[in-house]
Amino acid sequence: MSTTENKPTIAPIVGPDDERRFTDSGIEQQIVYGPADIESLDLDERLGEPGQYPFTRGVHAEMYRSRHWTMRQYAGYASATETNERYRFLIEHGSTGLSMAFDLPTQLGRDSDDPLCEGEVGRTGVAIDTIDDMRTCFDQIPLDKVSTSMTINAPAGVLLLLYELVAEEQGVDSTALRGTVQNDILKEYIGRGNFIYPAEQSMRLTTDVFDYCKQRVPKWNTISISGYHMREKGCSAVQEVGFTIANGIAYVQSAVEAGLDVDEFAPRLAFFFNGHNNVFQEVAKFRAARKIWAEVMRDRFGAKDPKSMMLRFHTQTGGVTLTAQQPMNNVVRVALQAFAAVSGGTQSLHTNGFDEALALPTERAAKIALRTQQIVAYESGAADTVDPFAGSYFIEALTAEIEDRARMLIDKVDELGGSVQALEFIKKEVEESAFGYHKRYEIGQDIVVGVNKFVDENESTDVDLLRVDPQSEHDQVARLKAFKAARDQAEVAAKLQALKDAAKTDVNMLFPMRDALKVGCSIGEVCGALREEWGEYKETL
Repeated sequence: MSTTENKPTIAPIVGPDDERRFTDSGIEQQIVYGPADIESLDLDERLGEPGQYPFTRGVHAEMYRSRHWTMRQYAGYASATETNERYRFLIEHGSTGLSMAFDLPTQLGRDSDDPLCEGEVGRTGVAIDTIDDMRTCFDQIPLDKVSTSMTINAPAGVLLLLYELVAEEQGVDSTALRGTVQNDILKEYIGRGNFIYPAEQSMRLTTDVFDYCKQRVPKWNTISISGYHMREKGCSAVQEVGFTIANGIAYVQSAVEAGLDVDEFAPRLAFFFNGHNNVFQEVAKFRAARKIWAEVMRDRFGAKDPKSMMLRFHTQTGGVTLTAQQPMNNVVRVALQAFAAVSGGTQSLHTNGFDEALALPTERAAKIALRTQQIVAYESGAADTVDPFAGSYFIEALTAEIEDRARMLIDKVDELGGSVQALEFIKKEVEESAFGYHKRYEIGQDIVVGVNKFVDENESTDVDLLRVDPQSEHDQVARLKAFKAARDQAEVAAKLQALKDAAKTDVNMLFPMRDALKVGCSIGEVCGALREEWGEYKETL
């Protein structure tokens, strides 16, 4: 008997010959659905109208009939110069938003010349050490015209500030800036590992971003509460909804306790979900998440503004679903996932390149991924009507089932004191789900085409790959050293000391961080100063 057999959020391990069919969340799929499966549901109350509470059918009345989702392609590698070239390529081919991918040193708040970073500079994304790097990334890209998302968490405030400073140099007022900073540290503790500070100080920085943007960057989405990375680590769709919303509750509670009014910051909260291959479960997942969040914000936090109750989300197609074997099959997977995200009402979408199980995407793969979104938008019919699956016996039953099971997880996290206190529980649940998926795949219960079924031993996987030139790391380190040598060192030292002093108080940390960055302090120096004061988060084994 599998340890996941009786888990209501994980598919049981029953073997390939069992006639039953389950989603990855353990929801058994009937052969056919009919009126009896939804007779207990008050659909009028559950659904409402699009653009109205509880937003099950979408956050806007006309959805894509008024405007398509933002086609936001995730990109960034090697140097700021090469990344700028990719951004301009995407914009020229119809991308309507940019999404910054950062390298590992940047995500961990370390400079490229840090000995710990050798071999990692520019590998998983662009290296950003200073304002000069950010300036180069957005050369000839008007920041009042483009929406930019940043996949950055522990040093989120630092990257937002650099972006704001570059906009200021372009003559763009901060009130005109649009975009999102991920800024979700809880999922780093749970599923990704790119954290710096202990939870208390990290949560402080998160809510400081809420407050700073309210004052200076009002159109900016201050957080992207992310289930994506937990799903990448192996959680099920139900766990993705339950734990993501539990984390959202923790951020709202932290901000309220810091003295912020819920209706002043909640309209700028955003979410980030994964898109997987089971189209129907994914559509139901998005619908259930919207309904739960609306009720949480109204009933638990007393929000009055309808915008505070809207769960607006970005979707990225599932990286973990991509296969190195028969990589062109990934084009089909990505198309299905994109269709599900649009049918489920996403506000923005990134589609993965077919080659991303092997390397960072080439221009060819990135262009095909963008064209996939455009085909869904203009040819599939999914954008022609709001909530196209509404009323389906199957979809409505599945939406209700996901909602009920996700609420069970939220209640359990509440019992443990909230997400910060429940980190170990959440990690254990995700790990059990990942184990279950692996076993189901291993015995052939779950099929992955080209990997454990329909394998072609003679098929070549030889495709053109994007390779980062090792010289780019040496060049980045050299530029950084020259930048640091040219600064007013006394001014840098003074601002870093002021930052450390502020860390001992309860002031909003983004203001002294901004002062430090403006005189040329690097990301590593700013984050390093806070490391000295606050220490680092240590995982328990």
